[in-house]
Amino acid sequence: MSARLLAMALAPLLGLFIIALGNGFLSSLTTLRLGAAGESATTIGIVSSTYFIGLTLGAVFNDRLILRIGHIRAYSSFAALIGATILLQGLFYDTTWWSVLRLINGWAAVGVFLVIESWLLLAGDAKIRGRLLALYMITFYGAGVIAQAGLGEITRLGDTAPFMLAGMLATLSVLPIVILPRVSPLLDQVEPLKPRQLLGVAPTGLVGCFGSGVAIAAIYTLLPLYLQRIGMDVGEVGGMMAWVILGAMLLQYPVGRWSDRKDRQTVLIALAALCTVLSLLIVLLPADTLLLPALLFLLGGGVFALYPVAVSSAADRAPADALVPMIQGLLLINSLGSALAPLAISPMMTSYGEVGLFWAFAVINLAMVGFFLWRRGKRPAPEHPAPFAPTATFSPTGAELRVTEDLMHAAQEHPPLDAMAAAPAKPRADLG
Repeated sequence: MSARLLAMALAPLLGLFIIALGNGFLSSLTTLRLGAAGESATTIGIVSSTYFIGLTLGAVFNDRLILRIGHIRAYSSFAALIGATILLQGLFYDTTWWSVLRLINGWAAVGVFLVIESWLLLAGDAKIRGRLLALYMITFYGAGVIAQAGLGEITRLGDTAPFMLAGMLATLSVLPIVILPRVSPLLDQVEPLKPRQLLGVAPTGLVGCFGSGVAIAAIYTLLPLYLQRIGMDVGEVGGMMAWVILGAMLLQYPVGRWSDRKDRQTVLIALAALCTVLSLLIVLLPADTLLLPALLFLLGGGVFALYPVAVSSAADRAPADALVPMIQGLLLINSLGSALAPLAISPMMTSYGEVGLFWAFAVINLAMVGFFLWRRGKRPAPEHPAPFAPTATFSPTGAELRVTEDLMHAAQEHPPLDAMAAAPAKPRADLG
């Protein structure tokens, strides 16, 4: 990577790393504090879901705000809101107000992602987006692993210390953005494909993205509660969550390479089946088994790999001019699944105990296995699959980071599809 490219990408990646360090453990911390206060799994699910509702709303509306006020002011505003909501969480305990604060935090967090991803998008053309995407992945997941692994040590400093540290990091993340040399990123207004269009052309991708959204949100919000209820302290919970995120980071590339060589429908079936088996093993094995870190590592890898493989499966059928709105639409479907997950799964933990989480995982993944098998019989995979791109669930602007030169060439082999017709391209706006 050239020195010029690194200089252009350094500011957003540093900002992302700093803010992700603080925000990375907040979902686990919120769940653990609610659990320690004796709240029911349903109440915890309601509070947790508000963060993902905020993410979904922000993904739809925040681009218009950034277009209006500019990326530097927008980033500073979003980071300040994240810091304020975190600090307010540490000042007082009330489930209703925590729900409001988590909603605002999610709305602001996706605004931060929008600014960072549009910046990276400008830093290079389609030829080098794969490398930029890899840097983003390492930064985002690496910060998450460090944050979760250090949660136990941070909480030993006092009840409010984690909130104070996370709020401080959110504020400090502004410094690389405003100090380091920069250029003005470009941002398009989001116009994703509608669910009906996605269902008509890429039902496998749609179901895979929705199911992975449900599972990922449940991991972030309800897995800490499961670990707490089987007797782990905060440090042990953070360590286990670090194993999950590490699995998500390390296993995407080998899974992606496999999906480039095999029928992607087969890979999706195998991933969902693996997650089903792992969930049942966690239910059936003793809670204190030494195998738990390995099982969670593999579960994290399987659950988090479902989303990018499902997106790649949908991209296999898309013409080049529909790639960006299609991926944006799939991201919103994923966000919708994330928003619904805590609300839908937490009652199972109330009814069946902590293992209700993994019974829910097993049911969700088994349902996906059945659907993928049915779709495979109805419509086999195309002959020329688009290359896999490992990725996290970004903002809609991050969808364009996935559209590399190789992906566009693969998509151009497909004739335009009426159901996938993209909206006319709008001129980019220079945000100054």
